[in-house]
Amino acid sequence: MDLIQILILAIIQGITEWLPISSSGHLVIVQQRLGLKEVPLIFDVALHVGTLCVVVVAFRRDIIEIIRALYKRDFKSEEGKLALCLVLGSIPTALIGFLFHDVFRLLFNSTLAVGGALMITGFILYFSRLRKDSKQLDFLDSLLIGIAQGVAIAPGISRSGITLSTGFLRRVKKEVVFRYSFLLSIPAVIGAIVMESKDLVVGELDMVGLLFGVVVSMMVGYLSLKLLLKIVLKEKFHLFAYYCWIAGVI
Repeated sequence: MDLIQILILAIIQGITEWLPISSSGHLVIVQQRLGLKEVPLIFDVALHVGTLCVVVVAFRRDIIEIIRALYKRDFKSEEGKLALCLVLGSIPTALIGFLFHDVFRLLFNSTLAVGGALMITGFILYFSRLRKDSKQLDFLDSLLIGIAQGVAIAPGISRSGITLSTGFLRRVKKEVVFRYSFLLSIPAVIGAIVMESKDLVVGELDMVGLLFGVVVSMMVGYLSLKLLLKIVLKEKFHLFAYYCWIAGVI
């Protein structure tokens, strides 16, 4: 890949990773339009590392409090209960990813599958407008959101879109769902890095291009994450459905 292609992919990754429009789906489409038959695995792994860094920086206070609660074995506090919810939510994601890994891989070769998945994401986002937040997160909510995150491994199904929508439809408070959804992405991203790294063959690397792509995706990704929070708080989240429908049809 040349620097222009890296720049385009990094910007697309940064914007779509957090906004509920599916980063994997957009990358499949853009890669084909750029004539890239296959993006180097090292680039994909690097972007995942960049994604992980963005979440860790944005939710660093929550992460520190959760670690403290785990160290003290304080599972009665809010952070301790959240830690249990994160473990529970990560189990179905890991199982789905492990059992259906090969199926999901095949979908990355089909823009038709991506288009259909984007339209499904649109319907999920649209129905999320029916939300009425009234409660805190419980274990059943955590499990259902974890299942939703596992399904989102399919390109075109937005991880943030389906996990936030699941929480909204379960009537969990929007601020709570937002925090849980992105904290839940941390073990999922670490798992993805481990899964992809086992097939990684490190040869001659364009370190300048690689670092350039990671930095760009991190900067754009941090801004898009902040933008998404504002959109969620203003209850405009479901409007992304129209974009997903249009993109899916195209």
